[in-house]
Amino acid sequence: EVQFVESGGGAVQAGESLTLSCAAPRSLWDGYAISWFRQIPGKEREAVACTSNYDGSTYFKDSVKGRFTISSADAEHTVYLQMSSLKPEDTARYYCAAIRGYCSPYPMAYEYAHWGRGTQVTVSS
Repeated sequence: EVQFVESGGGAVQAGESLTLSCAAPRSLWDGYAISWFRQIPGKEREAVACTSNYDGSTYFKDSVKGRFTISSADAEHTVYLQMSSLKPEDTARYYCAAIRGYCSPYPMAYEYAHWGRGTQVTVSS
């Protein structure tokens, strides 16, 4: 089964930083947009950031703009989510997922067919 592998989560204090990694299958790299979603129990999965290897488009959720950046290492088929100035409301399980083409202005979880198992981020105040 094709699967992403997320890593880098952990427990940090508010204001600290974390970098999440998403190792993508080779078959889901060229021509795909890779997005980071997050979810807390009882709530819908929401898109946090996206980067496309198809056209270079990106997306960031408003609440993370200026704090989170997304980058990719083509040779390693890995996407990174650099998170700084973390807040307790960033606490969630973070997942990466792929969709063919560009980053939508409003990425929705139901549009994505390929997912990882996630990595937990916990930010305490």
